[in-house]
Amino acid sequence: MCTVCGCSEGEVTIENPVKNTAHSHDHDHHHSHSHHHDHGHSHGHHHNHDAEHAFSPSEAATGDLHYGKGPAHAHAPGLSQARMVQIEQDILGKNDRYAHVNRERFARQNLLALNLVSSPGSGKTTLLTETIKLLDSNNVAVIEGDQQTTNDADRIRETGAKAIQVNTGKGCHLDAHMVGHALDHLGNLEGGILFIENVGNLVCPAAFDLGEAHKVAILSVTEGEDKPLKYPDMFYASDLMILNKIDLLPYLDFDVAACIEYARRVNPNIEIIECSAKSKEGMAAWLNWLESKRTSAIQSRIDALKAQVNALESLL
Repeated sequence: MCTVCGCSEGEVTIENPVKNTAHSHDHDHHHSHSHHHDHGHSHGHHHNHDAEHAFSPSEAATGDLHYGKGPAHAHAPGLSQARMVQIEQDILGKNDRYAHVNRERFARQNLLALNLVSSPGSGKTTLLTETIKLLDSNNVAVIEGDQQTTNDADRIRETGAKAIQVNTGKGCHLDAHMVGHALDHLGNLEGGILFIENVGNLVCPAAFDLGEAHKVAILSVTEGEDKPLKYPDMFYASDLMILNKIDLLPYLDFDVAACIEYARRVNPNIEIIECSAKSKEGMAAWLNWLESKRTSAIQSRIDALKAQVNALESLL
């Protein structure tokens, strides 16, 4: 169960294109309680919404109700707020341990791993296919996250790059365990780039570390310039925002300057690239960013190995 959004991950399928087969596994988070999802209102508990949410007089006057202030409120029969918080901490803690393992695996291969996050329809897959065509496809791999179908992974494979499809079922995001399992099927990617295309969702993927070096938020100009303010956690967690489909700007009422200002209001350090996979505008800047981060990842690994050698030599 994802306590960030309440979704049930259920059965996850990872397609293995090498053997042309798929296998599935359940994500058992080892909770010692049973999940009872009867939300009928015949039960005897009472919701005092005024006491629980305690909206300020100004909020009550304007009709704007901000649930994000203060502690969250659980409405799960039989589970206290403290228990819900503990469940979320357990899930995220377990995920972070898997993410740490992934990060070490990436480092050993000098592999730049990027977590691409966005709303559905932002153009992630098209951007990826056009990016791979401009890179060495032998040095690139993709882990595709979708609830169902292998459509996007099939499109990636047409470029010559390796791709593993992860179908999350009812789950709304990838987690570090899924990524690590998919990584088992990709082989050696020494010195290359791994793109992790997350499930289209600007909420839950912000909370789940996959072991990546950077989150890259892709925002299409068809979505509205205020997305960074509406979904601040995602843009705060991202190191780069790609403002995508800028070839459509002449046909839209989209304020680029306002969008950039909103993103930097949420995250003053976020880098921004304006890009169009169709017209190729901004693609050079995107490729330069990728190369700089890949080089930096390799150099960091070299520096870490040198530090280990120096530490050993000091002991001799």
